[in-house]
Amino acid sequence: MTDNKKPDHSRRKERSRRAILEATRALVAEEGYDGISIEAIASRAGVGKQTIYRRWPSKDAVVFAAILALGENRDGDDIALPDTGDLRADLRLVLRATVEEFTDPAFDRLMRAVNTAVSDNETLAARYREEFARPLDEAKRARLLSAREAGELSPDADLDLMLETLYAPLFQRWLHRSGPLTAEYADALVDTALRAFGP
Repeated sequence: MTDNKKPDHSRRKERSRRAILEATRALVAEEGYDGISIEAIASRAGVGKQTIYRRWPSKDAVVFAAILALGENRDGDDIALPDTGDLRADLRLVLRATVEEFTDPAFDRLMRAVNTAVSDNETLAARYREEFARPLDEAKRARLLSAREAGELSPDADLDLMLETLYAPLFQRWLHRSGPLTAEYADALVDTALRAFGP
């Protein structure tokens, strides 16, 4: 009996895509954004350069896609912040986890690569806001809304401004390497935000 099964091209394409994105993240973590090239990504992934260029037009686009693909590991679960009923404890947990991410050398290099990629490319910047930043911001805002409804925040608390109060100083300190990112700093940001927006 002849085996009439056809090659599964879609599965092969998906394997190639994942290999390219994993190679990109690994190379950025090892070499930094300026130290990688399409040629290096192709070599690490075991594919030809044209395989990459058929899907992405530039190094910026590949790096950006590699970052967005990190969300694929959530197995389709919605993003949600912890909600124990104690806003201070929940925010401290989340801010401390954010500090740990940004002080991890591999994550640091990945995120600096993203900032490099989007800084001069409005198309990528718009995609970053829509596909990466917006879902995270919505999850954060939902937790603050829950706290406001529970009376843990002022009834007229501006939740978007509170998010900026929590995260903008942390991001600024990280981006400019202007000071240490520590658990104590995360706690101080939470305490400052709660003093400003608490009931």
